[in-house]
Formats: sequence, structure tokens, C-alpha cells
Amino acid sequence: MFAVIKTGGKQYRVVPDDVLEVGKIEGEVGSIVQLNDVLVLGGDTPVLGVPTVAGASVAVEVLDHKRGPKVIAFKKRRRKNSRRKRGYRDEITVLRISEILADGAKPTKGPRPKKEKVAKEAAE
Repeated sequence: MFAVIKTGGKQYRVVPDDVLEVGKIEGEVGSIVQLNDVLVLGGDTPVLGVPTVAGASVAVEVLDHKRGPKVIAFKKRRRKNSRRKRGYRDEITVLRISEILADGAKPTKGPRPKKEKVAKEAAE
């Protein structure tokens, strides 16, 4: 089963266990958030929304909040000694799709437990 969701003014085709980067979404790292703007539910019988599918949502786990690559806007007017340089970095949230829900169902899966780092023993 797949779904097409809309967040941050963009549309994404998602399946369970996908990891994707979207515009900033409110939520603590490690928590489950529901996205309700589902445009298409796919499977054996696809359901198209007008404009969204009623009762459908996608449960996602927030993995990280970070900043995107630096974008430089540089303008120069030649022979006028006029320059302008501005930088910009987008706020990004990294998500993992935990499950696709239909008919107003609630998420059943919680956040995945974090893997513990194993300390390497000193080589002798």
C-alpha cells in the first residue's frame, strides 16, 4: 500500500518504512506525528481524494531536525560598485513513515527503540 501526502507545499509518494526529508514539522525527535493531508491511497483499489481522502492519515516518526544546504543569493550591478550577498538555509525534518491509516484509525505502532552504541574494546 502507498499514499500520496502533501506537506510543506510539496507532494510525496510514500510507503511504510520510507525515510524522507520535508519542510519543518512541529514534533519532538522520537515522537509519532499524524499527517492528515492524504491525496491518494493506493493499493488494490486506489482511492482518490477530492481534494483529500476523508479519514485517511499517515503516521510518521520524527527522526531529526536539521538545516538544509546553504543557498547564496548574490546580486551585482556591474560598474556601479553595488553588490548584495545573502545566505539562506532551510529548516528540515527527517521522517520515517511508520504506517498508513484509513477510515479514521489511530496509530498502533510506537517509535522504534534506538540502537545502543557498543563501545569498542581497546586492541591489545
